[in-house]
Amino acid sequence: MQKLLPFLIFFIFVNSFAQQEDLSLDYYLPQDVSYNEEIPKPQDIIGYIPGEWHVTHDLLLNYMRELARVSPRISIENRGETYEGRPLILLTITSEENQNNLEEIRQNHLALTQENASSLDTEEMPIVVNQGFSIHGNEASGSNAALLAAYYLAAAEGEEIQELLDNTIILFDPAFNPDGLQRFSSWANIHKSENINPDPQDREYDEVWPGGRTNHYWFDMNRDWLPVQLPESQARLETFHKWSPNILTDHHEMGSNSSFFFQPGIPSRTHPLTPDINQDLTREIGTYHAAAFDELGSFYYTEENYDDFYYGKGSTFPDINGSIGILFEQGSSRGHAQETDNGVLTFPFTIRNQFTAALSTLEAAKNMREKILNYQRDFYKNARNSAENGAYVFGSEKDASSAYELAKILKKHKIDIHQIEEDFKTDGINFKKNSAYVVPKNQRQHRLVKAMFERRTEFEDSLFYDISAWTLPLAFNLDFAEDVKMNKAGQKIENLEKPEIETVEKSNYAYVMQWHDFYSPKALNMILEKGLRAKVGMQPFSLENKEYDYGTILIPVQNQELDKEEMHEFLQEVAQKSNVQIDGIGTGLTQGVNLGSNQFRALEPAKVALIVGEGITPYDAGEIWHLFDQRYDMKITKLDTRNFSRTDLSGYTDIILPNSWGSALDDGDIEKLKEWVRDGGTLIGYRNAARFFEREDFMDLEIKKDSLVAEDISFEEQRDFRGAQGIGGAIFEANIDRSHPVNFGYTNDKLPLFRNTTIFVEADKQSYNNPIQYTEEPLLSGYISAARLDSIAGTVPFKHTGMGRGNVILFTDNTNFRAFWFGTNKLLMNAIFFGEEM
Repeated sequence: MQKLLPFLIFFIFVNSFAQQEDLSLDYYLPQDVSYNEEIPKPQDIIGYIPGEWHVTHDLLLNYMRELARVSPRISIENRGETYEGRPLILLTITSEENQNNLEEIRQNHLALTQENASSLDTEEMPIVVNQGFSIHGNEASGSNAALLAAYYLAAAEGEEIQELLDNTIILFDPAFNPDGLQRFSSWANIHKSENINPDPQDREYDEVWPGGRTNHYWFDMNRDWLPVQLPESQARLETFHKWSPNILTDHHEMGSNSSFFFQPGIPSRTHPLTPDINQDLTREIGTYHAAAFDELGSFYYTEENYDDFYYGKGSTFPDINGSIGILFEQGSSRGHAQETDNGVLTFPFTIRNQFTAALSTLEAAKNMREKILNYQRDFYKNARNSAENGAYVFGSEKDASSAYELAKILKKHKIDIHQIEEDFKTDGINFKKNSAYVVPKNQRQHRLVKAMFERRTEFEDSLFYDISAWTLPLAFNLDFAEDVKMNKAGQKIENLEKPEIETVEKSNYAYVMQWHDFYSPKALNMILEKGLRAKVGMQPFSLENKEYDYGTILIPVQNQELDKEEMHEFLQEVAQKSNVQIDGIGTGLTQGVNLGSNQFRALEPAKVALIVGEGITPYDAGEIWHLFDQRYDMKITKLDTRNFSRTDLSGYTDIILPNSWGSALDDGDIEKLKEWVRDGGTLIGYRNAARFFEREDFMDLEIKKDSLVAEDISFEEQRDFRGAQGIGGAIFEANIDRSHPVNFGYTNDKLPLFRNTTIFVEADKQSYNNPIQYTEEPLLSGYISAARLDSIAGTVPFKHTGMGRGNVILFTDNTNFRAFWFGTNKLLMNAIFFGEEM
């Protein structure tokens, strides 16, 4: 039998390659059922059999709309748009009778998650399955399989399909990532040859940067289910909470030399808040996938590689919400056909596997319906029974906007939040009524709340597929307490509104703006772009019983391009658009530095460039682009590495070099960049830029060497040993010097930082050159090996040095992580606006 296995694998793949030349729907569809001839086949609308070409999102959309038009089993809705304006559609697929009673079914289903659900009869209740495809746009077999799955569900006839539709509500999302799918399909199709070439070195299988995996701003959207910062995520989250589906499937692709994976993942890497029965049910569902693939002749594996730890992934997020998340990973053809270790892997073959998994999921849901419905009811019952008394409270006296942004996330997750009844103090922290929120622990979403707020530092396993910590109050750098009494809670917030700010009082002398609020950089940029003079205060002062901190922005009234009336009107507009308080003042005679002091330094408008392209990590670059474009309404020029040698840099005040791999810039580019810095520019680098800066003499750094030695580690264990030394994503505490410009706007002397690198930079001998320095016991949340924890203690994540008339600034940590790490975004903006003062 062992001798036959390689031949069988080869036969399977060669046979699928032959199917490419004479492809028909028979290759995909079950042949033991009949199909309604009045339902259009995919090729009737898109013009070809699925698998012959990569479907573009517009054609996929056309087909889904046509199915909804002609089939009484399908209704369709548009839930919003992507950044590029593509519709985020959802098909609801069920029997015609269920379609006529959909809202009643939904309300009855949601009742399973509420109190007194024990009286509900699940024997006749439909199960709800949310099927989603290709959240990574270049993992396209999922969305192409959606064409076939939708056709099958609309056209198949017979007792079995009717039983399925009678007992199942299918929430069908054919493209989780429309923008990425469109980008990748265009790439694959423009490189397709008449004679398909499976050579992996062909350009078809090597996308141009940034590739089709991401959305418009180059985000990995499969990491945004919990932070929910992107419009695509917000639409699918609204659907999830509208229905509370019992099963959610997430169709992906992996390396071309792999077969097919379905969950569960590695058992020891399941988050402890996920009930054991969840994994038992996932494993039972897996038997249906195995049976289907056995019949098909496709190879597969399970309980390896992947895990169920980070709740921000589509396959794990459902697990903390009383549902069952299932990840599918298909070995990718990345184009139309590719040579692999297992023979020639064709696009139709990958589509057929994804289609098969979609149907086996529905088969499992139908047969396990009552068991899974009861599990959902028990999940919420047990959550309520295990909920503690008391509440969390979070907020910021000086930065109401960051607290509001976290509250927005909680509301999107249907988490109950309250105002605080009145100002109070606990553990030395002041919480103010209009800038703090109370989150009861005893509520329906108790487990989700705990997952968002907990600080976990002990783990069963030392390896993680994704990050090991995401404690949201730390991510937003908010004050928070974990055990306050519910008598601190005021009215429950039904409609969350922005914090109120006072009207700008008219002044004939000057205006001042504190730098604490998250959106203060947006306000400053508006002021400087208008051509107004503004200065930054290097020292605190007070006026009329109000304290003004380091980094306060001063806008004089005299000698400006706007007159007094125009300036007041404009600053009122700035305050409203940024939701940042601006105060009019009538005197420069303050306590502390006076307003005419040289401790107020003139600021210039920022013209910022971002290096992108081959060699740059798209995620890191996209996070910065998104921050400027979406959060701060600031222009940023994207400079491609391919064209850097012929780019005129003279007009830029700042250039940002995101994390990179290899050498993104050649020797000539590097010298050009140095000359620009010497002429007065500020170069800001992230993460691996540390090694680049050290190697190319931009900065004198002392980076700790890796001295790990494996003792009593076998060959089999070496990968796990090395993997355990990585920092996939954890949260660490640093001491900060608030008088240093990089820390302007921060109110505490400690700052939580997210870190996913093992670059440890030694502190400078001069203490004032270490404005951000990790504490001696820095771990706040997440996993780090003991050896790495020793290495990080006392090191610095920030360095600054002068070069000629310019500046070089380094952040070893990602201050903009996944668009939800609000708490350290200001570090970058401080480097932009105040780099000259460092």
